[in-house]
Amino acid sequence: MPARWADAAGGVSRLASGALPLCLGWLCLAGLGMAPRRLEAQALELRGNLRIRTEAWDWFTPSVPADESYAFVGTILRGGIGAQRPRYAWRVDLAVPILLGLPDNAVAPPPQGQLGLGATYRAENGKQEVGLLVKQAFVRLRLGRQAGAATLRLGRFEFNDAEETEPRNPALSLLKRSRIAQRLIGSFGFTHVGRSFDGIELARSSPGANFTLIAVKPTEGVFQLDGLAELDAGLVYVALTKALFDAGAEGRLFALYYRDGRGVLKTDNRPAAVRALDSQNIGVATLGAHYLHTFPMGPGMGDVLLWGAWQTGDWGEQRHGAVAVAAELGYRPREIPLNPWLRAGYFHGRGDDSPGDDSHQTFFQVMPTPRPFARVPFYNLMNVRDVFAQILLRPSARWTLQADAHALRLAEPNDLWYSGGGAFDDESFGFVGRPGGGARSLAGLFDVSVDYHPSPRFGATLYLGRVRGDDVVRAVYPQGSGATFAYLELRRQF
Repeated sequence: MPARWADAAGGVSRLASGALPLCLGWLCLAGLGMAPRRLEAQALELRGNLRIRTEAWDWFTPSVPADESYAFVGTILRGGIGAQRPRYAWRVDLAVPILLGLPDNAVAPPPQGQLGLGATYRAENGKQEVGLLVKQAFVRLRLGRQAGAATLRLGRFEFNDAEETEPRNPALSLLKRSRIAQRLIGSFGFTHVGRSFDGIELARSSPGANFTLIAVKPTEGVFQLDGLAELDAGLVYVALTKALFDAGAEGRLFALYYRDGRGVLKTDNRPAAVRALDSQNIGVATLGAHYLHTFPMGPGMGDVLLWGAWQTGDWGEQRHGAVAVAAELGYRPREIPLNPWLRAGYFHGRGDDSPGDDSHQTFFQVMPTPRPFARVPFYNLMNVRDVFAQILLRPSARWTLQADAHALRLAEPNDLWYSGGGAFDDESFGFVGRPGGGARSLAGLFDVSVDYHPSPRFGATLYLGRVRGDDVVRAVYPQGSGATFAYLELRRQF
């Protein structure tokens, strides 16, 4: 058996080793048998959900003995209560994240660092296994009586950029959720803790258009079970979204300003001694746009996705300037078995080619959810070029299959191989950088997932991803540059 398939089989085996507690949890879920409840006397709505995921990691081989291969179980139980009134609404959601079976020795000396997300959870939480969080606690006011009046939300809430509206066109809606949203601002919902934001949101919608403005501070969380406090960072985001061509297309213009006053050691390609002397704040402004369009194309439907962002500002003592662009094409033939959707695309996030000057040119991803764009999250969209092909199959309304292939290269060989999703505590920067070693070729990523939805309140996902590390990965992990990530996830709404 080829070594890479043996490694993949090992990942599946470790996944199976954690399946028993997950299946027991699923049996408990099935016993709940409840839909969201509405308490009529008080016009209150009770709502919640439970997610259980067994993750199996087989990280790149470190140079010292460590737990690079392991499985653990992560669970998050959420529940809340709220009410809707003609002039206002309110909601409070609590969450209990639980982490079981985390690896005890999955951190290698720099630059190899933490060996998968299990190592990150352990490093952030020590022996703590259970947390209690206020995920949301807000009131939403309607600023007027007329239809389409603006609304003002105040308090703690979750937010993902580009999800201010949902297109009526199902294909546009799916593309927006999976390939546009959360590139720069995300709730990091893939982790077992996630992040929220404290502040305000002003929104106004009219037929075919939406204006949204938020001014918020992020909370701790993401990998920390203690995720109640605010961070000394903040962002302001404004967006105008409009449906085009009889809702067959959509465009969005957005602007974002991010300030980071935590004073922690920044992750960039300068020498460590130079970075240690730079405690100045980060202030980065981002201007960007996206465009989505579906259209008839021969015996089927084609689609195009365009996204771009330009950045300027201050990176501590350096001036910051960067760009990122994405272009994707898709095609869905009609009346073909399994309803295939074929897609391909290219992403470029600029890197910094001169570590010794006074300019920082690495595209800064701010506070995203990395996982939609890096399904094995060993990289993000900073200093990277990603050429990918994708196929989605939907044999029935209950089943969705997806397979991706990515060829990943560093945009600049003198910059770093970046991963991570932004600030989540006041002690670490939130992004990790490993040296590129003067090479460009990062890795090939091949993965497949199966989603099953027997009802609107049940869901299950099985995922397997395999990484074949190239020159950049081999320079950091010369003992073994292949990695596998697999998981089985069960979800229940009640």
